Amino acid sequence: MELTGTILRGPTLEPVEGRLVIGEDGRIDAIEETTVESDDIVLPAFVNAHTHLGDSIAKDAGGGLTLEELVAPPDGLKHQLLRAASPEELIAGIATSLEYMEQGGTAACYDFREGGVEGVSYLREAANGLAIDTFAFARESVEAMAAGDGFGASGANDDEFAAERAATRAAGKPFAIHAGEADPSDLDPALDLEPDFLIHVVHPEDRHLERIDDQDVPVVVCPRSNLVTGVGVPPVETLLERTTVALGTDNVMLNSPSMFREMAVLAKLTDVPAREILRMATVNGAGLLDLEYGVLEVGAVGRVLLLDGESPNLDGVQDPVRAVVRRAGMADVKRVCFAD
Repeated sequence: MELTGTILRGPTLEPVEGRLVIGEDGRIDAIEETTVESDDIVLPAFVNAHTHLGDSIAKDAGGGLTLEELVAPPDGLKHQLLRAASPEELIAGIATSLEYMEQGGTAACYDFREGGVEGVSYLREAANGLAIDTFAFARESVEAMAAGDGFGASGANDDEFAAERAATRAAGKPFAIHAGEADPSDLDPALDLEPDFLIHVVHPEDRHLERIDDQDVPVVVCPRSNLVTGVGVPPVETLLERTTVALGTDNVMLNSPSMFREMAVLAKLTDVPAREILRMATVNGAGLLDLEYGVLEVGAVGRVLLLDGESPNLDGVQDPVRAVVRRAGMADVKRVCFAD
């Protein structure tokens, strides 16, 4: 398979005109710099580093509610709606969100899974037949973690999670935890658990930033979600000075699982350069789980997104990286290539 246009090559997403070749084994065989006639933009497929796909049954429910009223376990609106839904409804809702993400060039998502062992099975069933990779970070029990791909803790103020952390270590699986979303009170106990990565970190204090740096703990930010729930905007520039930062779309109840929209909002809220935001949505997210894609380089798995450089939205673009982050959307997707 050959794709031509402006290729956003390597971990720095350097724009080069040329041809990208994917071999029969699904890996990138070559990236050739050469003059081509195509104006298309070739970039690594996105990695959505934090989702709650169960919420797909309740899109835009709970307007005006506080963060706690919306999502706090066990009786936030989200949890009430999840309990009331049938397995068939939950699976169908998750499947629609996965299909939407795949159509928009998302190659993988890291989903915090409610519902225990059954919740993990719902994600597996919903993803059956789709090309998008799904990683289930189970939330309720060690048994669910064993059935899934890791453990996703709700927050250190909700429980101690020491047993779950020990179990993930023994199983060789990642442990992630929400922290610092509404206030800084749960950041220290979350960092005490030595997580593989943190979610949100909207309200870190200096000592938390030092610990994040010292412990080399990556952070996944979800700015649109934070805006909807009114908790603020994460200090992304400061976090980037300390650690790896990836990007997620969070609850489908609150926002569409669109990486295009997430990038555009972050670009317009902050002074983070477009290239760094695109790295957050691709290279950095993939690096959290050591995926073999998320970057266009020889030998990487060829999970690639092709944007139509002649679409009415992208025609005439001068800066392809900035255009991908701030301008592009679903309508500009020309092809999604998900080799395995």
